[in-house]
Amino acid sequence: MGDKTPETTRLTRPVVLVGMMGSGKTAVGTALAQYLGVPFRDTDEALVDAARMTIPEIFERDGEAFFRAREAEVLRRLLTLPPGIVSTGGGAFLRAENRDAIAEAGISVWLRAAEPLLWARVRNKTTRPLLRTENPRATLGQLLAEREPAYAKATLVVDADPAFSIDDMVMRVADTLRNAGILEGPHG
Repeated sequence: MGDKTPETTRLTRPVVLVGMMGSGKTAVGTALAQYLGVPFRDTDEALVDAARMTIPEIFERDGEAFFRAREAEVLRRLLTLPPGIVSTGGGAFLRAENRDAIAEAGISVWLRAAEPLLWARVRNKTTRPLLRTENPRATLGQLLAEREPAYAKATLVVDADPAFSIDDMVMRVADTLRNAGILEGPHG
């Protein structure tokens, strides 16, 4: 995969990656933005920058409701910027107001991954406040079951596969965007 798509390729709207923690929103989003030559924006990163504390610290100090309200504000702000790739936190797409804002300004892409793949990717991470439970794998499975109906409302779906590299996922997302008319221009 080259660094960029051909000069004639153009992203027509912001692309917002949604899905569970561990689905690849940040890794795939960063590589996709580089491939397309557009900015990458991460709602979690923007929130951490604004709050000057980590997400676990925000959760601990202010609670999840406060975090979700700030996350919605950050998302709305990022959607006003020129087209790029936006990575959201796993819970952002659960809120109807966030889904509506995304639908109005951009397009949502669910990076759908099965629980075994998600668990393999997040089991050794200490930065996941929602998994700080007695049985984090069971919690992950429960969150996935609860969240899938909201994720299913995404405009587009791209399935992850344990055998795929990040570049494979980038090409799969780019092809999906091209087929949906969100990415104009030739195949890279």
